[in-house]
Amino acid sequence: MSRIHEALKRAERERAAGRTAQENERRAEYTLDRSAIDTEPSTASILHPDDLPNLHSARTETETLHDPIRFDELWAKCSQPRWKPDPTSIVFENADPFYPGTEQFRTLRSRLYRMRETQPLQTILISSAIPAEGKTMVASNLAYALVRQPGCRVLLMDADLRSPRIHVLLGAPAAPGLADYLQDTATEFEVTQRCSEEGLCLIPAGNHATHPSELISSVRMKQFLERVRPAFDWIIIDSPPAIPVADASVLGGLVDGVLFVVRANSTPSEASLKGCKELREGHIIGVVLNTAEESAGYNSYYSNSIYTNPKHGSKK
Repeated sequence: MSRIHEALKRAERERAAGRTAQENERRAEYTLDRSAIDTEPSTASILHPDDLPNLHSARTETETLHDPIRFDELWAKCSQPRWKPDPTSIVFENADPFYPGTEQFRTLRSRLYRMRETQPLQTILISSAIPAEGKTMVASNLAYALVRQPGCRVLLMDADLRSPRIHVLLGAPAAPGLADYLQDTATEFEVTQRCSEEGLCLIPAGNHATHPSELISSVRMKQFLERVRPAFDWIIIDSPPAIPVADASVLGGLVDGVLFVVRANSTPSEASLKGCKELREGHIIGVVLNTAEESAGYNSYYSNSIYTNPKHGSKK
């Protein structure tokens, strides 16, 4: 019996030794497999040294898109073309300091400053219900009126990518401009122009864009407005009319306030109401009545009196 018992014990030890050897062998195979996996080059994770500058450039570009723009740097690096403003459209460029319209834009400027005392007001969109209301003329002259305040910095931006006109009134180059920046084909310095008026900058609409609505509603547009805010006291944006396209409505949601331009004795009241409804995403802060004739009475006396135009002399 003792021999049988010893034989059984020996067989059990041999089976246990066999199992241990198999397990060790499997562990070794697994370790080898894992080692092969860990050491095999992966094209997804290993970069060639030549790719490192590109990675750095991509990271730098992403960071730049969020960095605030500084006015002194923009003023130094932006283009400096010679503008030739139309003195019949840009009233402050007329040789007559009391040219019709100058006092009205000064009054508008004063009212905006008073409004600014009670609400945030830095970015202003100029729009209208339909074309040919005079919104571009209002935007341009308002920018000129604002920048004549001592130390004021003003950005005039043409966001009417479909039918831009600001560059025509100012006699400025049409491109590169906003459309080029939004398509990432030009930098903020390349699309910005500086005026002979200290502190006034212009971003024209730029080259023709086949998809203006997508550009205006892009994240890049929103980020750009946030980046230029710290550099300027006022940002005046000219937009397309509100009824024909949705661009003005989109821009209205990105600014602090909207000035709505109506042409006197021309714009149908129904169109004005519809235009205001289209701009419901924006905060309409006022209406500018363009080409209004002053009636007899106080306004007539004020505009013709010696207090505003010394050329008229004293009244008998």
